Amino acid sequence: MTERNVAADRAGEAAPAGTNGAAPPIGIDDLTFDDALAELQRTVAELETGGQPLEESIALYERGVALHERCARLLADAELRVQRLVERAGGALAALDVRPDEAESE
Repeated sequence: MTERNVAADRAGEAAPAGTNGAAPPIGIDDLTFDDALAELQRTVAELETGGQPLEESIALYERGVALHERCARLLADAELRVQRLVERAGGALAALDVRPDEAESE
C-alpha cells in the first residue's frame, strides 16, 4: 500500500477513482536523470515485492520500461556531450552543443 493509500485509509478517504490508490504519475520526460533513476529503482522494488493485481503490475512494468528509456536517453545525451569536447587553441576545452539526432547525420 502506498503512503497515499495509508494516509487516505487512516483518514477514512477513498482513493481517487481510476487510480488504484496510486498518485498520478509524473511526466517522465520532465524527470532529471537522478529522479528518473530513483523512481525506476522504487518501481523495480515495488514489482519485486509483488502482491499487486495483474493490471497494476503491468502498469508498473510499463512505467519502469519508460523510466529505463528516459535514463538511457539522458545518458546517451551526456555521453555525446562529453565526446564532443574539443580542444581549442591554448588547451582550453569547449563543449559543442550537438543533439543526438544531429550527430547521427554526420
